[in-house]
Amino acid sequence: MDLIRTLFEQQPLMAMFLTIAIGSLLGELNIKGFSLGVGAVLFVALVVGWFAPKSAPAPMVGSLGLALFLYTVGVQYGKQFFAGLTSVAGRRANIMALAGVASAGIVSLLIVKWLGLQPGFALGLFAGSGTSTAALQAAIVSLGNDDAAVGYSVSYPFGVAGPILILYIVFTLLKPRIDIATTAGIEVLEIAVRNPALFGKTLGEVTAELPAGMQPVALRTAHHNQPASPDLLIGEDDVLLFIGPSKEMLAQASSFLGEAAPGRMMRDRSDIDYLRVFVSRASVAGKTLGELSLPGNKAAIIAQLRRGDTDILPRPDLILEFGDRIGLLANRGDFGALQDYFGDSIKGTAELSYISIGLGMALGFLLGAIQFPLPGLGKLALGLSGVLIMALILGKLRRTGSVNWSIPLSANLVIRNLGLTLFLAQVGMSSGPKFAATVSDTGLLMLGLGALILVALVLPVLILGLWVYRMPYDEIAGIVAGACGNPAILAYASRQTSTERPDVCYAMIFPGMTIVKILFVDVVARLL
Repeated sequence: MDLIRTLFEQQPLMAMFLTIAIGSLLGELNIKGFSLGVGAVLFVALVVGWFAPKSAPAPMVGSLGLALFLYTVGVQYGKQFFAGLTSVAGRRANIMALAGVASAGIVSLLIVKWLGLQPGFALGLFAGSGTSTAALQAAIVSLGNDDAAVGYSVSYPFGVAGPILILYIVFTLLKPRIDIATTAGIEVLEIAVRNPALFGKTLGEVTAELPAGMQPVALRTAHHNQPASPDLLIGEDDVLLFIGPSKEMLAQASSFLGEAAPGRMMRDRSDIDYLRVFVSRASVAGKTLGELSLPGNKAAIIAQLRRGDTDILPRPDLILEFGDRIGLLANRGDFGALQDYFGDSIKGTAELSYISIGLGMALGFLLGAIQFPLPGLGKLALGLSGVLIMALILGKLRRTGSVNWSIPLSANLVIRNLGLTLFLAQVGMSSGPKFAATVSDTGLLMLGLGALILVALVLPVLILGLWVYRMPYDEIAGIVAGACGNPAILAYASRQTSTERPDVCYAMIFPGMTIVKILFVDVVARLL
């Protein structure tokens, strides 16, 4: 054992990556739907740090990992975050989450006052119950010691498992009704125009009389197909190819226009055919569909857009991202030009701009270094939360001139998870000896306090959502996940409700609550 300890202490980077490997393996273990995920890296790191106290890598490694995590989160969720601040539903969701975070913070302060717990331990319990690694880092920096890492590691399991257990109990007891869409994605239908009142009208005039969301993408007239255009005239027995969000809406359009005519247009591909391309060219990503100038000798139209696992109805203000898959209706002779225009490279969808990441993170560190005066507290610097704030702004902008701030989703997830594991491994290995000593001294006290703070975080959100605002359960579950912050909670809520509303609420809540937790820890550390 001494030989292994010596090896770890002489090769700290080897020890850190071995810790990440073992922790990731344990994190994949699933017990009745519950797994620690990336959090298992922290517990393995605590053991390694206790076993080999001098094996911890330099603190800069953890700071870099956390900065990468915060930047990628902000860039991805910037648009949803600012939308949440401007919409009524978003503001309500943020107020609910803020009530939960504030309640958990108050309980943490009361623990310090009534039980005499060290402030670092209490702030670590607060950060762990909210599974906020960013708040943990803020506490460590503000206090100048690793006490917070001990409290964090004790309460982190409650921060992951507790909300999942509470959501399970609430769902079982209340048995809420959840509205689930009967269809997912985009539906397609060919409709023959038989309504005499529509003959001679333009396609734009006809579309205006249809339900919102119905989009014509092609017209067949005189035995020829052509991409849809608002100024095209509609004649008797012309066939329109429509896309829409549901079969019900397409059926309404069919009864209004005439009748369904499946196959009449699809069988003839001599004029236009279907082409799917990947968005991988930097000059296209970050632009709206309305800003595109499609090449080719004949007209083409974007009929479909798929992002990740979701089909999105094309609209002029929709911003393209790296990795989007676009379905086009175009003449086969223009396929090559269209593929060159969008890039159409799977490899290119995983590449990223180190220029934009370098500039964005540099601006974030600069913002974090600026000291803002706070009455009664002196000056306060944002620290690493400056990286998150700047990333949210850049994620909202998407593009500034020729600089595209967005990161392909696949690359974003890789960088995010790598940064988080680096941070957890470094912090855990640094605080391992103190963790072992604290747990042996306090016994179950710290565990009980961590559970108490977690209940204080989740309970206000449930009370406000269920009985004050009477919101749908799937939205409440998403807000709970955003307030608590752990993706495992979001994954459970999504499986439980089978809708996309938890994901939307999480995106609106998570970045803002991360900033609130960081600022709370910074202010309290100065006060105490």
